[in-house]
Amino acid sequence: MTGEFFSVEVAGITRDLPLMEIKPGVRIAILNILGDYEFVNAASIELAERLAGKNINALVTAEAKSIPLAHALSTHMKLPYVVLRKTHKPYMGDALQSETLSITTGKPQTLFLDAKDRRLVEGRRIAIIDDVISTGSTLQGMRLIMDKAGARVVAEAAIFTEGDRAQWHDIVALGHLPVWVDD
Repeated sequence: MTGEFFSVEVAGITRDLPLMEIKPGVRIAILNILGDYEFVNAASIELAERLAGKNINALVTAEAKSIPLAHALSTHMKLPYVVLRKTHKPYMGDALQSETLSITTGKPQTLFLDAKDRRLVEGRRIAIIDDVISTGSTLQGMRLIMDKAGARVVAEAAIFTEGDRAQWHDIVALGHLPVWVDD
């Protein structure tokens, strides 16, 4: 760690992630892949290679920062992807929902599966995609919606896992980010 940044490397691409205090005495490195085509493309190629052979039918992610990753993975793997939304819109019909707790905001969030997207996941083999898996709350929310939709989660993938709170079994990740806690 140098100054207020943490340096990471994925597939030969280096980024300095700013550190952010999420509550007094606790800081995390913030990965924001929005607009970072080079990093997203490199990460998606690596993740696609690691997910090969899992017989995946569709990708699922939560709004919003991981959407570019899901899109790039979709392109490399030639699979459809579904975005679970954080607000319900009238056009979404009879949407499925579950609640999560975001480590970045510290607030509960509800995820919604649009009624039209149910057909893309129902009875199918799904890979859940996120940019960073930290507490596992968003992951759990996505799993719950997939279960309600009749989908089978066969893989969970992220660019990074973070911290030590969640059990990281069977997560496909390209690296791990620490959490800094002041003594």
